[in-house]
Amino acid sequence: MKSTLFLIVPALVLAPAIANAQSASASATSTTQAQAQAQTPQARIDAALQAAARANIPASLLESKVAEGQAKGVAAERIAAAVEARLNMLVRASQTLQRANVDASNESQLAVTADALQAGVSQNALIEITRSAPAERRVVATAIVADLVRLGQSSDAAVARVSGAVGSASALANLHAEVASQLRLGGLNSTLDATGIVRIR
Repeated sequence: MKSTLFLIVPALVLAPAIANAQSASASATSTTQAQAQAQTPQARIDAALQAAARANIPASLLESKVAEGQAKGVAAERIAAAVEARLNMLVRASQTLQRANVDASNESQLAVTADALQAGVSQNALIEITRSAPAERRVVATAIVADLVRLGQSSDAAVARVSGAVGSASALANLHAEVASQLRLGGLNSTLDATGIVRIR
């Protein structure tokens, strides 16, 4: 009788510990699953869109990146990474435009400024050309600066060259044509061609 009692007591003592261990394991599994869900490509894209909204970045500038990737059959993970990288550039572009005292909600200007930053144009150079270019030629001027840097010129040299042409629509158009021609020789499109902005006023 005593031996039976001894067997029952340890079992009763261990039961809560086993239950707690099982509960902890279930909780850990649930947490792991939640973390994995948070890292899915769609969740990352959704998070980027939410961050864009908080930063007053138009959602369309990220949604176009998603649509582009899907149209090309790009893997979802790569699309999510591209969207996150684009958001980073757009936030930097918005900050740059704000420093230049220019409306950061203009989608074309915001997109082209982000392209310029991605091309390697310095923030100070972008602020300079943004402030000096007439409003109706600002987007085009920024795009040409980006393309000149893509061709190997320094940010300061690119701004100086564009600044010399930005006062005239015809001079700016000629410079764009020259730069676009050089890019095509290397199998590249100009920033204006890529964004669909072709009108120079």
